[in-house]
Amino acid sequence: MNGGVFAVERRGILRKRARGAAAGRIIAALAAVAMLGMAQARSVARADTGGSAMAVAKATVDRALSILANKSIPVVQRRKELREAIENNFDFTEMSRSALGYHWRSLTPAQRQDFTHLFTAFIEDAYLSKIQDYSGQKVEFLGQSQLAPGYVQISTNIVEPGKTPIAVNYLMLQKDGAWKIYDVTVDAISIIANYRNQFNRVINDQGFDKLMADLRSKQQELASLLGGAN
Repeated sequence: MNGGVFAVERRGILRKRARGAAAGRIIAALAAVAMLGMAQARSVARADTGGSAMAVAKATVDRALSILANKSIPVVQRRKELREAIENNFDFTEMSRSALGYHWRSLTPAQRQDFTHLFTAFIEDAYLSKIQDYSGQKVEFLGQSQLAPGYVQISTNIVEPGKTPIAVNYLMLQKDGAWKIYDVTVDAISIIANYRNQFNRVINDQGFDKLMADLRSKQQELASLLGGAN
């Protein structure tokens, strides 16, 4: 594999903005912010009297950035805090369904459950492995737009002095009284759509079992690198 099937940052984001290897590391860290930024969404949403996704986003991104920026805490501990926070605040079933596209309909309930569990672990480990690359970038909130009843987009820029801002949008849905992320776009590249394109190629060429084997191998490799963070 060598990361080719699953290299979202290099094959997607960097294709649009070819800034070199250093930029790749920065964007990977920013993708971590994007994916982990809503860490406390459930608790904040219920405490927020306005109940808006924007209010949730602002409070929770601040919380995630504070964890990422706290260099006095070992990386392993910061990963652990972020992992514990996010596990109940993303709609991983919706993310998994979207990542498989039309192939989802042909899977048995057991296969769907297995894929969701594995894809969840992979997503968490892929972005938790990048948090050490965060170097103080800030998040500027631009606005909230409604996509459909119960669905909104929160638009932000990741800003760093002397650099072109990077547009990051959080796609959120309201479920069981809380706002949850179901996708993130970075420079107009959907993280889930990028995975879907790659996963479709593997399934179409080699079958679902091959995708599961490749994904399991990559996730185990990431988990090994994370060590005590799991």
